Amino acid sequence: MTVEFTAWPSEFVQEYKRKGYWLDKPLQDILDRQCCEQPDKIALIAGTQALSYEQLNRTTDRLAQQLAASGIKPHDTALVHLPNSAAFYLAFWSLLKLGVVPLNALYSHSRRELSAYMEQIKPSLLIVSEEHALFRDETFLKTVQESCGSIRKVVFQKDIQELMQTADTAADDAIPLPDRDPDQVAFFQLSGGSTGIPKLIPRTHNDYYYSVRRSAEICELDHTTVYLCTLPAPHNFPLSSPGALGVWYRGGTVVLAPDPAPSTCFPLIARHQVTMTSLVPPLVNLWLDAAPEHKEKLQSLRLIQVGGARLSAALAQRLETELAVVLQQVFGMAEGLVNYTRLTDDAWHRHHTQGSPMSEADEIRIVDAEGQPVPVGELGALLTRGPYSVRGYFQAPEHNSKVFDSEGFYRTGDLVRQTTDGYLMVEGREKDQINRGGEKIAAEELEEVLITHPQIAQAAVVAMPDPGLGEKTCAFVVCHEEAPTIFTLRKFLRAQGLAEYKLPDRIEVLPRLPTTAVGKIDKKALRQHIDSALRQQETPV
Repeated sequence: MTVEFTAWPSEFVQEYKRKGYWLDKPLQDILDRQCCEQPDKIALIAGTQALSYEQLNRTTDRLAQQLAASGIKPHDTALVHLPNSAAFYLAFWSLLKLGVVPLNALYSHSRRELSAYMEQIKPSLLIVSEEHALFRDETFLKTVQESCGSIRKVVFQKDIQELMQTADTAADDAIPLPDRDPDQVAFFQLSGGSTGIPKLIPRTHNDYYYSVRRSAEICELDHTTVYLCTLPAPHNFPLSSPGALGVWYRGGTVVLAPDPAPSTCFPLIARHQVTMTSLVPPLVNLWLDAAPEHKEKLQSLRLIQVGGARLSAALAQRLETELAVVLQQVFGMAEGLVNYTRLTDDAWHRHHTQGSPMSEADEIRIVDAEGQPVPVGELGALLTRGPYSVRGYFQAPEHNSKVFDSEGFYRTGDLVRQTTDGYLMVEGREKDQINRGGEKIAAEELEEVLITHPQIAQAAVVAMPDPGLGEKTCAFVVCHEEAPTIFTLRKFLRAQGLAEYKLPDRIEVLPRLPTTAVGKIDKKALRQHIDSALRQQETPV
């Protein structure tokens, strides 16, 4: 049985295929092409290991066949929870070949998130790292296997690493790999998550392959491209914008960084002559601070993409001037729409806008509070649909009815302005969300966990400005008696299984939370409160 999803209406499907956006080919075509054209070219470098396209293909064939032999079948689902390692990409390709639909969780996710994902997709397979705190012993595994009866097999990162050692061994072809329907779901991605646990986004082979091909074209990739993946590999940005998949589509090389720190990445850039990479704005600051002492290591860099959050024009100019690179701003979402500044754009567009839609088939609407189009240059809410923008979240009919209109337009939650030449300038978010250095934190989810603390009666979470990360998390609480300290509160939240990046950076204790005229918590007032408090801290006595 195939994975259910909200499909594009048939007339759109026919149009997308007629115009060549959808090729009716599975994502595996990316590897197939390179194995035919340049099998010995290095495709992936991770630590001390380097895999050619042929080795990458053969190793993932072997893993897929081993999984099939163990009883994992096409259309099963899998939860993958791996760090930035070769094992992640090997698992990704193997599952696509086998026709298994994976959900690639972020390695920073912990017990609460993983349990929720398993509840949603009912995975037959778990692929996890024994190095993560949750899987260093069998306690959590036993718990989820008991609560989620669908799990039939668990594969550890070390098992995949051992398989890599035999990459040159011929694959066992006793179990043929199935054909895949390009119109069906290839894998799940995670939404930014503004209303609790992130929603699941079903991506088909056809729509995602088009996004990869078009991204690679706009970014002018070729076989000489050497891409450094600094961000979490499952994120849409480093996976397909153009990311690892776009680089492989054009026959380039992906170098995987275990973390984005300059001390890690600068030597990798020098050693492998990296030509491009992708960053979020807080990393731009870190790299610029570290660069003066290491400029000789960065000489091969030609292109730096920045996305995940708005980049200030001043920082954009510094990046190009101080690192002698071309900046490409990227504004996109795992639900589909991706905007790029073009490499030939003038400085104003590169520094002040977040790009324009990558496809001529992307449909954009910018509307006011009543849903009416706003004049060019005016602020409004962004809606979109197109050949790689999904038509609904997985098993979320109530939420879908709120964010997808009757014509299939997706309400992104972004507040933007559009220039006369079609470029977007992102001004903020509609959704109740904190963007902490590119990591999206749903205020509602954190609030739900905060009020389980025995000393807290009410809680409201808002973003507070931060020069390094863009935004940090401030939790306003009303307490029964004595308030917990920020340290004890963070310890409590960790014990509830919350990911580290979701923990509040600051706690403000109030006798009561302000409310609006209709009785809702007035988060605008709370934001003004923390803004004022931060300004007072900066004022010298």
